[in-house]
Amino acid sequence: MYPTLSDLIRDLFGLNTPLPIQTFGFFMALSFAAAYIATQAELKRKENNGLLKPQRKKVIQNKPLTSTDFAVSIMLGALVGYKLLDMVLHYADLVNNPQAFILSSRGHLAGAFLGAAFGWYTKYDEQKKLKDKKPQEIEINEYPHELMGNILAIAAITGLMGAKIFHNLEYIGDFIQNPIEALLSFSGLTFYGGLIIAAFSVVYYTHKNGIPTLHMIDAAAPGLMLAYGIGRIGCHLSGDGDWGIVNVAANPIVFLPDWFWSYNYPNNVVNEGLPMPDCIGKHCSVLPQPVYPTPLYEAIAGIALFLLLWQLRKHITTAGVLFCIYLMVNGAERFLIEKIRVNSTYEIFGAHITQAELISSLFLIIGSLGIWWLNKRNKSY
Repeated sequence: MYPTLSDLIRDLFGLNTPLPIQTFGFFMALSFAAAYIATQAELKRKENNGLLKPQRKKVIQNKPLTSTDFAVSIMLGALVGYKLLDMVLHYADLVNNPQAFILSSRGHLAGAFLGAAFGWYTKYDEQKKLKDKKPQEIEINEYPHELMGNILAIAAITGLMGAKIFHNLEYIGDFIQNPIEALLSFSGLTFYGGLIIAAFSVVYYTHKNGIPTLHMIDAAAPGLMLAYGIGRIGCHLSGDGDWGIVNVAANPIVFLPDWFWSYNYPNNVVNEGLPMPDCIGKHCSVLPQPVYPTPLYEAIAGIALFLLLWQLRKHITTAGVLFCIYLMVNGAERFLIEKIRVNSTYEIFGAHITQAELISSLFLIIGSLGIWWLNKRNKSY
C-alpha cells in the first residue's frame, strides 16, 4: 500500500521524492476536481439547450477598497507566511508528519511579516489601478456554470464536516474516548454523511441564486458518482481501513490476479494488523488474514455507473429523474457491498444493520418514489 504519494511514486518510477501529500488526500482532491469538471460541463449543456437561464445581477464596478479589505488581506498573508516559511525551513518535519505540522501552532515570525507585507502590497497595487476610475453600478448576466467555484467550496467544506460527523456517529465509542483526535484526524470519513450535508448546502445556495433545484441535482449526479469512484481508488491505494471481511477462499476467477479476490493490505495507512518483518517506518503493518478489497470493487462500480449516468443524461427529459436514478444505483451498489465490508453496526429490532445499509435503503426508496412522482407530475402538465 501507499500511505503517501511519495510511496506510490517510488514504487512506480523508482524515484525518491519526499512529498507531504497523503495518497488518500491526493485522490480526494482529484475526486473534487472530477466532480467540478463534470458538473460544470453539464450545467453548460443545459444552458446551451435553454434549460437554464442566466440571472441578471447588479454589481459595482471599480468599487474602492476599504480598510477591512486591507486588514483581511494582511491577516491572511501573515497566517500563510507564518506556516509556509516554517514548512520550507523544516521540510523534513512536514514530510514526516504533515497532519501534526499543519495543525500545530508552530510557524516562523519572519514568514508572518513577509506574508503580511505581501498581503498589503496586493491590495495597494489593486487600489492604485482603481485610482482614476469611478465606481459605477452595472448589470451583468450570471450563468449557473459560473457559480461552480462557490459550489465546489461549499460542497468541500460542508461535505468534509458531514463526513466527519457521520463517521463519529457510526463509531461513537471511539469519539467518546478521544473526541479531539476524532474531530481533527484526517482519516475517518463517511461518504454518505458528506454527500447528505453537502447536497443540502449546495441546493440551498443554488436555489438562492436562481438555479432550479431539479436541474441542479441532475447536473451534479454523474459527477458525484465519478467522485465516489475516484475517492475509492484512494481508499484502496492507501489502505485506509475501508476493506472487506476476511476472505481466505481460493480465487475462483482464474483470469484475475489473487489480490483482486483477497488482499492483506501491507503498509496500510491505519497501521492495522501485525508488524511486518524487516520493515522500517511508520506504516509497517499487514492484516493477518486477507480480506475482500472492497474499495477496489467500489472504484470500478463508481466509474462504471458514472459512464452509465453520463450516457443517460441526454435521453432523460424529466428534470430530477437522473438524480433519482443516481440515488438508486448508488444505494444498490452500497447496499450490496456492505454484505462483504467491515463496518460498525446498529442493533435494530434484533437485527444488526450498518449505517450505510440504512441510508442506501432510503436512497433506493426515495429514488423509486421520486421517479414515480416526477413522471406522474410531468404527465399531468
